[in-house]
Amino acid sequence: MKGRVKILATTLCAIRADLARPHEFAHERVGFLTAGVVTSSDGRLMLLGREYSPVHEDDYIPDPTVGVKIGSGAMRKALQSAYRPPAALLHIHTHGGSGRPDFSGVDRRSATEFIPSFFNPIPRMPHGILVLSDDSAKGLIWLTADRAPIPITDIISVGAPYAKYGAVI
Repeated sequence: MKGRVKILATTLCAIRADLARPHEFAHERVGFLTAGVVTSSDGRLMLLGREYSPVHEDDYIPDPTVGVKIGSGAMRKALQSAYRPPAALLHIHTHGGSGRPDFSGVDRRSATEFIPSFFNPIPRMPHGILVLSDDSAKGLIWLTADRAPIPITDIISVGAPYAKYGAVI
């Protein structure tokens, strides 16, 4: 199975603008996107972006070993935003630059630790991670806490400007 994300162009622009803001000590910013879930006519899982929530300044934790670290309060707030109505939850950050981004080793390791915990309060929804560049994106979706993630093969920005980032495996 493969996944697809559709998001309003205005929302994607706002996310990129938020993630581009400098932080006092973190080298990256983080946010969360809630999404509805449908199965498209071609059988793909499709996440429809709803609301973006930036991580609050007080929820960043200084840690010189990683680009960014957020505390349990940030995770709790994100999970509350996806609890009612039930929604998929996507952890989002950017690596900037142009071209197809990739997950760092830290991104992959930490996601395999924290994404499964999203299934405790919201068990019937998929959850995942997105990494953005200035003009592309890449993502993974977990369908359950105990299975390997599936790739997001298309990230579609709907509206002006329309953009489709395909084959981002």
